[in-house]
Amino acid sequence: MQPLAILVHGMGRTPVSMALLAHRLRRQGFRTASFGYAATVEKFSPCQARLQRFIDARIGDQPYIVIGHSLGTVLLRSVLHLLPRQPAACFLLTPPSRPCTWARLLAPHLPYRVLTGEMGQLLADESFMQSVPVPACPTWIYAGTRGPRGRYWPIGDEDNDGVLKVSETVLDGVPVVLVPAMHTYIMNSRALVRHLLDSARSLVFGST
Repeated sequence: MQPLAILVHGMGRTPVSMALLAHRLRRQGFRTASFGYAATVEKFSPCQARLQRFIDARIGDQPYIVIGHSLGTVLLRSVLHLLPRQPAACFLLTPPSRPCTWARLLAPHLPYRVLTGEMGQLLADESFMQSVPVPACPTWIYAGTRGPRGRYWPIGDEDNDGVLKVSETVLDGVPVVLVPAMHTYIMNSRALVRHLLDSARSLVFGST
């Protein structure tokens, strides 16, 4: 049976945002399943439980990998330790790994609260972000570097993807791959897909 790739999109997006990546995975011998959610109206815990059920219902006993983008990486990290069987690999695309600058700046403001709901507030919560487990399986972080930089840019003069600083994606012990891309469309980067597929094939099929 073909190995499975489970994809979880980011905040304010839909599974369509991961469609090109899913297509590229299918061309390389993976089946794909995309999880959808709406941060505006869903609470974190019910969405987390729904994602756990979604994965449980699909993994069977075949090898599988998981891929998340932005907020989707937080959801994935929150459920992996609850699953009966770990994925062969976890790929985190522009993951908010700590309270990020933009979330902390925007969290007090009504438009942000309305558009991003509880999940948007959690991204600015230090204690919550520290509580999300680091995956126990082989994991890679992909951090974008095409964001604006400068003294007057809220993120400052650090490498960033327009939303997250590279330093805000880091998790202890997890390798970081820098990608010349912006936050919103990093999943379509050919460089990212090439690295992801090489890594996934080596773990799932036993060769590159």
